Amino acid sequence: FFSRGGAPAGAQVEAAPESAGLRTMLRAPLSRGMASAAGKVVVAPRRRSRLALRAPIQLTETAAERIKELLDRRRESGGADDGPAALRVGVKTRGCSGMSYTMNYATEKKKLDEEVVEHGVTVWIDSAALMHIVGTTMDYVEDDLSAEFIFHNPNAEGSCGCGESFTTKPLDIGRADG
Repeated sequence: FFSRGGAPAGAQVEAAPESAGLRTMLRAPLSRGMASAAGKVVVAPRRRSRLALRAPIQLTETAAERIKELLDRRRESGGADDGPAALRVGVKTRGCSGMSYTMNYATEKKKLDEEVVEHGVTVWIDSAALMHIVGTTMDYVEDDLSAEFIFHNPNAEGSCGCGESFTTKPLDIGRADG
């Protein structure tokens, strides 16, 4: 009864106009009667590939330059095989406001880490930290008294007076009113 392509034997295949999203409709021939024409099958158009997703964290050029300097210095002191491949960024529960950023040298990517490659450096984001720092811009700032990485985090709701720790907005996923 069915042909190899899944349409009823003898069915007429007709392409819908382009405005209908390139759908294909199947119609049974008139000679078979109403029993064989149970309905029409509409094949959904293929999804277009999505635009490139934005990285979960953005690096400024100065932050990337400083990370490259730190990784290069660490590789030189540790030998060719022992050098780190990237910098891992995460958060820990500590400090006055609740969470603090962590940065560590990393030799291999963990299974669920997000990888960000910008300005020639690689940063891995710990999967547990991702929801707290998504959308953050990482910068490196030097002045007369200090040199430090600064995280401009749109998810931060507050921070302590010294700026070392922060809190994020609670997630409202799955909450129903009423």
